[in-house]
Amino acid sequence: MAIQIARLRGLTEIGPDEILLGCLQALSRFGIAQFGLWTFDLDTLGIDWLNAPNKTNSPKASYSDAAVAIFDRAGQIARLDGCSDIHIEHLLVAFANEETGLMGDLRRRFAIDSAAWRSAAANLAGVRFVNQDESKIAELSVSPASREYLTPEEAAEALGIHVQTLRAYVRSGKLPALRLAGERSLRIRRADLDKVLEPLVPDKQ
Repeated sequence: MAIQIARLRGLTEIGPDEILLGCLQALSRFGIAQFGLWTFDLDTLGIDWLNAPNKTNSPKASYSDAAVAIFDRAGQIARLDGCSDIHIEHLLVAFANEETGLMGDLRRRFAIDSAAWRSAAANLAGVRFVNQDESKIAELSVSPASREYLTPEEAAEALGIHVQTLRAYVRSGKLPALRLAGERSLRIRRADLDKVLEPLVPDKQ
């Protein structure tokens, strides 16, 4: 959905606003999304829900760093929820404390507080959307296996080691890492994971 919205807007980069709009569109019927105490009209949010984007003439869109941060937060929430995959409720909870962009506007316009928003998302768990194709909802999540840059937790899981061991590799310089601009969050390139592995030399008898 977020990709479709970006195409409708002629964007080449998908940001948090498009992810949130994609979630609301996945919940909607006839352009109306009912979520917890709130009713959102997609028309007033700038979504032409009647028209699908022309995929052949649309620019290819990628995820912005801010969008990846939302997915990372949703992934953490999913793990706390005992899920290996990110579901729509996890993405929505990831927006609960956002003060900027579309979520900030909705919070002010509808007097949304974090607890009520998370409660509404909790009530979505297990809900089936009869008018939505599974692939449309699945499009909202990005599997760590498909991303070039991983969080320390994801990189540690890929190597089968504790995250503190991985952080020690980063501190010692054994494993290159990058920091998100203006933040403390680390990212590790998947291609760099091999740098902490070395061939096993058998003991000579």
